[in-house]
Amino acid sequence: MEKQERNVILSAKDVFVQFSLRGDRLTAIRGCSLDLYEGETLAIVGESGSGKSVFTKTFLGMLDANGSITGGSIMFEGEDISKLKTEKEWRKIRGGKISMVMQDPMTSLNPLKRIGAQVEESIKLHQGLSGAEAKKEAIRMLDIVGIPDPERRYNQYPHEFSGGMRQRVVIAIAVACHPRILICDEPTTALDVTIQAQILDLIRRLQEQFGMTIIYITHDLGVVANVAERVAVMYAGQIVEIGTAEDVFYNAWHPYSWALLSALPQLGIKGEKLPTIDGTPPNLFNKITGDAFAPRNKQALAIDFKLEPPFFNVSETHMAKTWYLDPRAPKIEQPTSIKQLSERMNMDYGDTLKHPHEDPNRVPVITVKDLNVTFGAGRKKFVAVDKVNFEIYKGETFALVGESGSGKTTIGRAITRINPATEGEIFFKGEKISGKISKEMDQKVVRGIQMIFQDPLASLNERAKVSYIISEGIRNLKMYSTDEEREEMVQAALKEVGLLPEFASRFPHEFSGGQRQRIGIARALIMKPEFIVADEPISALDVSIRAQVLNLLNELKTTHGLTYLFIAHDLSVVRFISDRIAVIYKGKIVELAEAEELFRHPVHPYTRALLSAIPNPDPAIERKKKLLVYDPTQHDYSVDQPIWSEILPGHFVLGNERELSDYRSRL
Repeated sequence: MEKQERNVILSAKDVFVQFSLRGDRLTAIRGCSLDLYEGETLAIVGESGSGKSVFTKTFLGMLDANGSITGGSIMFEGEDISKLKTEKEWRKIRGGKISMVMQDPMTSLNPLKRIGAQVEESIKLHQGLSGAEAKKEAIRMLDIVGIPDPERRYNQYPHEFSGGMRQRVVIAIAVACHPRILICDEPTTALDVTIQAQILDLIRRLQEQFGMTIIYITHDLGVVANVAERVAVMYAGQIVEIGTAEDVFYNAWHPYSWALLSALPQLGIKGEKLPTIDGTPPNLFNKITGDAFAPRNKQALAIDFKLEPPFFNVSETHMAKTWYLDPRAPKIEQPTSIKQLSERMNMDYGDTLKHPHEDPNRVPVITVKDLNVTFGAGRKKFVAVDKVNFEIYKGETFALVGESGSGKTTIGRAITRINPATEGEIFFKGEKISGKISKEMDQKVVRGIQMIFQDPLASLNERAKVSYIISEGIRNLKMYSTDEEREEMVQAALKEVGLLPEFASRFPHEFSGGQRQRIGIARALIMKPEFIVADEPISALDVSIRAQVLNLLNELKTTHGLTYLFIAHDLSVVRFISDRIAVIYKGKIVELAEAEELFRHPVHPYTRALLSAIPNPDPAIERKKKLLVYDPTQHDYSVDQPIWSEILPGHFVLGNERELSDYRSRL
């Protein structure tokens, strides 16, 4: 059925939302309008702070206590729900008619209540069932969302579930309400690419089964290409472009849409900088004149700074809020479309790239030999890392890729001596650093090896000023003579990561996610390290901020002669930044090769499953792709044991003789 023939299920017109903060008024939503069609999947995209979550929370009456709808209307089932005031009124809408799946499943679930009871609660409230019937329906819902052995899992607690399984439970609770509209707020951000693909497929099947209308809130354009029929792009509290997925990906017209699309790491050219969005979003405490994106747009017109543009029709299904589309505007060329850009994803760099590990005079900075890391003892013993071997050469970026729980971070923490090695050896520039070492050697490791952490807020002391946070390492090792010298070192580190000198006197909560990550990088750089473990340094960041941080890491690598261990679960990012990639599964490295070689010739079934799950920001390709699911039981190692073998120069894989023969024939 064509979209224009569908019924409008919800219509928001000229909605304004304000928050009272510290005696001031922040206008988070500035005249937003949206028609939502029955049975469709709409994605709302934009950077953090663009208003995506706030706008959709107005459909559920879930604004914070200091926030309120100050203008406009939201029509749903013949009623203006923006006028509802009491919790009792909202309960008739929330859950049973409009439901929400939150970003972090652990904060959505009660850690003290059994999973079954939490699903049942939703069923009792919205389906009117009780007792044995409610329990039966709860088990059925757990089964529908793909929880194995639902009768047993019904009695378990949230901590006994993996991240992906917890997200399935949250979806079961939301869908058990039988809502007409399901809002999914970044439902896959914290998940691995393979689990993400499974969750997206699950939501799509549930939508068909229950006839729901779905709104996705996300900053991942690969996810959008996979799921969305229509896309709304938000910036500074407004929808600036809306159209079908094909309209927005292949024929975008708002300069902010162009900037978002071009900053995708998947579309970067190796060895070149990723395009980034200059400047910062506007301060929503202030009145905005003209186009809010104009100060960040190098091709802004004079009128962009004076008058707010209206919506212009690009086609029947596509509108953009930009003066570029005014007949009186000078001709502005659209940048390369996603269709052309996505060809880069299949670009074969062949032998054009030079890698440090190919240098005949190469020097290993890190050598890992037969590394084992275990936690617990006896029956509770858990092997996190199992006989891992690799070398990282001076000047290279060596990536370690795998799902959550595969042992990636544990290896990084073993190299930095945070986690002790149970067995095996780790060498830094030829000197052993695992096990018991001298105080001098320990200081050498602290100076020479630094770590950048995944969550920039959790890794910074929120009660300390930036100056103290950055200089903590040089204080501990007394790497300066006077306070003036220390302050100069802090200022130099801030400047190198693109932060202003005055930031030294501020606290972490006063910064954006990208700025906090830069503070974490400055803290590592001030020690003048030779080797950096970057543990998922961009997974918590928006697409435009990711591009800035990736560019910064590449620049610092060149200017400081750094060597990186880059830990990630997103292979698209890894391809852009790394020289070699090691794929790890449940503590064992199963494949290792040059980045381009691994993408051209993946042979281990786990590697192939990971590659199949990479989101492609081209709707035509993304919707046709076949997801491979890795089944570890396909390996029969009962008699023929696996060995680590070089099947092509520099390309290693774990397999037994039969598997290796099959891999070679495939190559």
